[in-house]
Amino acid sequence: MLALSQSRPGNRLLAALSPADLKSLQPLLQSVPLRLRQDLERPQRRIDDVYFPNLGIASVVAVQSRDTRIEVGLIGCEGMTGTAVVLGNDRSPHETYMQVEGEGQRITAANLRQAMNASDSLRNVLLRYVQVFMVQTAHTAIANARARLDERLARWLLMAHDRVRDDRLPLTHEFLSLMLGVRRAGVAEALHCLASQNFITAGRGEVVILNRRSIERVAGESYGTPEAEFRRLIG
Repeated sequence: MLALSQSRPGNRLLAALSPADLKSLQPLLQSVPLRLRQDLERPQRRIDDVYFPNLGIASVVAVQSRDTRIEVGLIGCEGMTGTAVVLGNDRSPHETYMQVEGEGQRITAANLRQAMNASDSLRNVLLRYVQVFMVQTAHTAIANARARLDERLARWLLMAHDRVRDDRLPLTHEFLSLMLGVRRAGVAEALHCLASQNFITAGRGEVVILNRRSIERVAGESYGTPEAEFRRLIG
């Protein structure tokens, strides 16, 4: 396995660990590519590996039936998959897969459990991240229930921008449709609303952020609380 370099890792959650906890994990972490559409977790299947992305975006998708699927959360360089493992379980009803390709670190679920059992401080940091992710999913539910379509799009664009670290976001209409829980016609309408105000440009498979502050104003209260919770609990 490839160990992490001696510098702090690109994943913000790993970087928040104490030097001792990070050192204990280093021999157990393997650097891996994270390819587009790669399955990281399947519904009700045992989770064998946990991923800490450095680059890219993973979607956590709630699956009610074959035709009823909606994204409930994003995971990128700030977090990890396998929250069920952190909570002492071995599977989830949700599906998690890569929507924007990247790379990161992989650890077996068995090794992560062993490391958590050996270190209360490691367990505590990972549990704090689970709380952050739960807040994110709760605010996704609020946005889906209460926010206008353009507000919801603005929120997701900001969340993707936070994780991609680039103004060019490789987001397809299919991805945005899943994010927003609407048909592609609704996606096109919401993109046009932001593009007509010169906040973004939208092409095939790409959205370019032109004016983040204006997008934040459109998103309003639907964006910011999970991000503040991450800063409070993780740093």
